Order: sequence, then structure tokens, then C-alpha cells
Amino acid sequence: MERLPRIPLTAGRHDRAAARRRDQAWLTEALGSQAARIIAVRSQGELLVAPADRLAAIERELLPETAELTFLGVDPSGAPVFVLDLDAHELALTDSHTFGELRTVGGSLHPDEAAMAVQAIAMVGWHRRHRFCGVCGGPTLVEEAGHSRRCTACGAQHFPRTDPAVIMIVTDGADRCVLSRRPGAPPNRWTVLSGFVEPGETPEEAVVREVLEEVGVSCRNVHYVGSQPWPFPASLMLGYHAEADYAPLTVDDELEEARWFTRAEIKQGIEDGSFAFPVSVSISRQLLLAWLNEEAEPSP
Repeated sequence: MERLPRIPLTAGRHDRAAARRRDQAWLTEALGSQAARIIAVRSQGELLVAPADRLAAIERELLPETAELTFLGVDPSGAPVFVLDLDAHELALTDSHTFGELRTVGGSLHPDEAAMAVQAIAMVGWHRRHRFCGVCGGPTLVEEAGHSRRCTACGAQHFPRTDPAVIMIVTDGADRCVLSRRPGAPPNRWTVLSGFVEPGETPEEAVVREVLEEVGVSCRNVHYVGSQPWPFPASLMLGYHAEADYAPLTVDDELEEARWFTRAEIKQGIEDGSFAFPVSVSISRQLLLAWLNEEAEPSP
């Protein structure tokens, strides 16, 4: 199987400049420069956006002196970029400050900006969840320009974590694939199967286990095809294609429903509105599109 087309949220070229995270003199100078950009995140992934394909920046005069910023790196133009959690600060925002949810605006952002948007949402989410130590419960303080936190009680140091998850399109090797709907999804929104990798498990083993658990079929020929960071809250989606014999499905209670679709059914559903793709910035959409565009073989 050919590799996936480029997935928008994985193509950023900004320099994360990790060596600068402990260089306080450089960080102070960078933040004080006219070129510095301070992007903003609020709620569960809403970004301050500009009319074009870039993220907007918060005006300096709106920043409180105690603003807690995380350094994201240096963008391709050479500008240092920081992110502010708006939910943790009261700013006098106006109607000119426009916000968009990543799932909605991500596809229209330049790939460099989209990559920083994903990093920003992931880092803000991590700070929100780690204000207290997971070892002793003591309060934590920010270090390394926002890339670690240290417990003020026991001294434990905490770093951002990424959870590996598998996401897979399962086909019968011919003209059918398995799609599912999760609780709360719109009635016509179908997507591929997915699940987290468990401790001591390879991603390929997770694909086989999750497919069996979710729809009751055994799969084979598991092939990795692409990946995507997904900051809701902190996942790395590992995309796979797998094959299974066409058979009735036993649907797990984690799913609203699941069933086999033919290419013709999906294409007809798109035309009549009974089938909606996953959101445009998701690897699930890319997996499905890649399969739809393959040359179909006769079903057994």
C-alpha cells in the first residue's frame, strides 16, 4: 500500500530551539523583541486566528506582568513564538479577537502554523493537568520555559507526555471496509476504528487487539502508513491498514454502531448527504480517502 498523502498537522518547519529553554537571558531578550509572537489558546483547543493562514498574536499591551508563557520555538521567519493560556488570565479582549477550534481552522492554516497550533494546544493542556505533583500532590512550578514542572514539595520533575494510539482502516482486501460511529457523533458521521496502545504492547499488536475488541473480527497484514499528533489531550495517532475476512461484526459497547461499507455505498452517501467524512484535519479522513481512491478489486 502506498504511503498516505501529506497530513496537514505534521508538516511544520518551525525550530523548537530546545537548547534555548534553559537560556534565561536569551528568552528574556527574545520575548522583548519586536519580532516575538505570543499566540493564544482558550477553552479546549480554540486558537486566536488571523484572516489569512496564520495564527494571530496577542497585543503586548494586553499582557499582564505575571503572564505565564510557554516557549514554542522559532518560526521559519526567525520570530520567537510563545503561547499564552487565556483561561488562566483575564485579558481585555475585543470583537477583533477571532477564535477558531483546531478541528475547524486547522486545514486552512499554513502547515508551519498548524504544527505550532498543535504544539500550543498540547502544551497548554499539559500545564492545566499538572499543576500538582503526581508523586506527592504538592504544587508544581514551571521550569525550562514551560517544558517541565518541578514539585515544590518533593522535588520531582515532570515532563510533557505523549500517549501512542493506533487508528486503522480495516478492509476485506477488496471493496469493503469497516467504519464506526462513537456515542455523541452526528448520525451520518462515520470514521475508522482506533484505540490506545497498552503497556508492553507494540502498535501492531494494539491494532489486532482493538479490532477484535471493538468489532469482533481478527485482522492480519497490518501495515503502518502514517502518523499525526492529536492534542486532545496528548496523543500521537499511528495510522495503519489491516485486512480481515468479511464476516458479521460484534460491536463493542464503546461504539454506537459499526458496519461494513463498500466504496459505492460511501460515494453514494456523500452525494445524498447520508455519509459525512471525519473532520478535514484528521488522519482518519486521510486513511479513508486513501482507501477510497485505490483501485477496487472484486468482492469475494
